[in-house]
Amino acid sequence: MTEYNERDAIRLMRAALTPERADKISSDEILNIIDMIWDYYETHGCLDIDLDDEADDDPTAALDRDDLIKYVKKQVAKDRRSPVLPDEVEPLVLAELAYEETVDTENEI
Repeated sequence: MTEYNERDAIRLMRAALTPERADKISSDEILNIIDMIWDYYETHGCLDIDLDDEADDDPTAALDRDDLIKYVKKQVAKDRRSPVLPDEVEPLVLAELAYEETVDTENEI
């Protein structure tokens, strides 16, 4: 496993789009989607450390993916200049979640 790398996450997320659309969305816009995902985690307690439940190494195991996608769509819609289309949010979010599954979280605090 590896540590979280934004460049790798962006690369995987870009691959979830058609080549034509991937060329129209900057790395900064994709990074903005990543920030929205992590904002969701923070506001929904997914990053809270639960010292009583040491068996659960994945703080996002109970994540409601549909709610996360809905949240990101709402945030993207607020930015009228965003080149990200509503139907692109789900594949972008799912690609970022897939990337997270490859990341080593055992040594993180």
